[in-house]
This record gives sequence, C-alpha cells and structure tokens, in this order.
Amino acid sequence: MRVAVVHDWLYTLGGAEQVLREILQCYPEADVFTLFDVLTPEDRAKIGFKKARTSFLQKMPFIRKRHRSYLPLMPIAIEQFDLSGYDLVISSSYAVAKGVITGPNQLHVSYVHSPMRYAWDLQHAYLNESGYTAGIKSALARALLHRIRIWDVRTAHGPDAMLANSNFVAKRIKKVYGRDAKVIYPPVTMSKLPADLPTGDHFLAASRLVPYKKIEAVIQAFAELPDQKLIVAGDGPDAERLKAIAGPNVTFVGFVSDEKLRELMATARAFVFAAEEDFGIIVVEAESEGAPVLAFGRGGARETVSASPELRTGMFFDSNEPKAIAECVRAFVANESSFSRADCRMQAEKFSAERFRNELMSFVNDHMRTFSGERRRNRDGGPRDTAGFKRRWSDAKDSAQSE
Repeated sequence: MRVAVVHDWLYTLGGAEQVLREILQCYPEADVFTLFDVLTPEDRAKIGFKKARTSFLQKMPFIRKRHRSYLPLMPIAIEQFDLSGYDLVISSSYAVAKGVITGPNQLHVSYVHSPMRYAWDLQHAYLNESGYTAGIKSALARALLHRIRIWDVRTAHGPDAMLANSNFVAKRIKKVYGRDAKVIYPPVTMSKLPADLPTGDHFLAASRLVPYKKIEAVIQAFAELPDQKLIVAGDGPDAERLKAIAGPNVTFVGFVSDEKLRELMATARAFVFAAEEDFGIIVVEAESEGAPVLAFGRGGARETVSASPELRTGMFFDSNEPKAIAECVRAFVANESSFSRADCRMQAEKFSAERFRNELMSFVNDHMRTFSGERRRNRDGGPRDTAGFKRRWSDAKDSAQSE
C-alpha cells in the first residue's frame, strides 16, 4: 500500500507538525507533500522525513517570511500534486491540504485541525488586526476571503472521511462543511522531567507573541496583581510593544528551548492561557508537567482542562479581558492548596502520542477495509441479480412473441 501524507506548509515546528510526526510514525514509508518546506534538516529529522515534495510556491520570493501573501495561489498549488499512484492519502489540514485531488479508487482521510479560521468565523477579527477595515485593501481582502470560502466548501466533499482534533472543531466542521467528523485528539508529548521539581513563585504564559494569543490581556491582568509574578515565554511581532506596557512584576524570557519551557511549566504555580484555541496542545503540555491551568472557558480548553471536583486541574475565566483574568488568578491563589499536581499529570495522559497513533491507525484500517470491499465490488460489477435477469428475460421473450 502506497501512502501519501499532505501537510499545508512547513516553516516552523508547532502543534500541527507534532501531528505530522505521529502520522509518519504510523506510516514511516509515506511520501510527504507540502506547499513549501523551509525547515532545517535537523527539524525534518525531528518530524521523521528527509525530503518533502513541494509545489511551485517553494520557488516564490520571500516565501519564508511572507507566505501568507501567497494565500490566493494556495488552492491552485495544492491541486497540482499528482497523487494518482497512491492507495491511501492522509491530509493534515488547517488551510488547504484537504483540497488535494484524489480518485475514486483512493482512500483520502483528512485530519482537520480547523476550517480556515481567518476565512470563516474569525474573518472580522483578522481584518481588524491586519488594518483592513476600510478602503481598497479591505475590499480586496474581503473579495479574496469570499472566493476562498467557496473553494473551501467545494473541496470539503473530496475526503472520504474526516477527523477533527476536538469536539469544538467537529462542531465547526459540521457548521461550515455540513459533514460529520470523528474526534481524535492530537498527540501531546508527556513530561520527561522528575515529578518532584519544587514549585516556584511565578505564573507562566507562553505562546507566540501575536494579537490573537491574548498575551496582552494577561499582562494587563497582572498589572492589577502587583504582588504576583508572571513569566512570559515566547517571541513574535508584538514583543517590544508588550514589554513597553508590562509592569515590574512581569518578566520576558523570549524564545526558549522545549526543555527550558517544560522546566518553567513544572515549576509554575499555574499556567495562564487566554486564547480561544481549537485544541491547545500547550495547555496539555503544562498539565503533563503538573501545572494547573487558568484558561479562557471557550474552545479546546474546555475539553482538556477539568474543573470538576473529582479531578480538578484548572479554573476558567468567562472573558479574556484583564479584569476577568485577574479575578481568576485571585480565586486560584485563595484555593491553591486544593489543586494536585498528580491530578494534572493524570489528566494529560488522556492525550498521549501513543493513544493518538492507536486511534488513527484503527480508524484508517476500518475505513480501508470498507473501502477495499467497495472497490472490489465496483471492479467485479457488484453482486449478480439472477432473479432480476430471469424476470427481464421472460418479459422480453413475452414481448417478442406478442409482436
């Protein structure tokens, strides 16, 4: 069985690339297709492949830093991959990968991280953050997103089966595409640190420093909590602006290695997460290090953080505004002793990489058996309708005799 794995693009190692890595663990001989690949050989080795097959976008200028500018070309680029020689196609899609063209004798399973958020329910937030609220640029951006939506819905009928990374995303898939998707939670790397690291005196926020991650709201919340310390890990275009508004109780450590980030999680009093994410792998990583999570109560965090008395691993704030975040931190401080770091680790185990691989291969194997049976029936002409043949022959004979 020849397998092709299609990924949107490769320019950094994030949650989607963790999923890709585990898919390739299941199918190590698969060929990887992606719009463009600017990873280092070391990063490719971490994912589990040596070379990807890329589209014409690979040769476009400034593709590493300005790849979003090529969004109008991405649908046609993904459709140019010739996958006709493969029996199984698995697409890992948060943009256009699900739009690859496959034939009736190929099984296409699409793992959908999310329908394109900036083209659907987050369009207006995207336009506001990009400064495209009025004028000719706004009109062009809105027209482009309109065409992207049409293409997105049309190509949603291509995959034979869809997977979603959370119930939250499955609902979005149903609303946008009108399709049912089975939920298989993405793989999360569990803690490798000793379980007895001492808890420090800091809270932790970590992400890429971009507007939709809502790090600014967390920083402003801690301006109302001068006696509490916050460490912010990560880098991005908002870094200097956020440093300018931060108080003396906020420390920026910039981009840190995965090992250092895990150490900061393991010693944090709690991990603060204010974004609305489709799943949020970093939340489960923090739990795996024993850190309780204070999260915005929408999106994937509702499925990964437990606020039940039986297994309490965090608390939620109803709004990702500074005041609500600050109130949640105060409530946590007042009840900090009621949280168990062992419970947090137990909750994280539900999202292990081994569980992901088992569920994915079971799902694909079940569909491949059904698909292969249907393919054989189509090839052989289906079951013989002998009773129908005799009836039609008798009717034809009677008609001929009457004439």
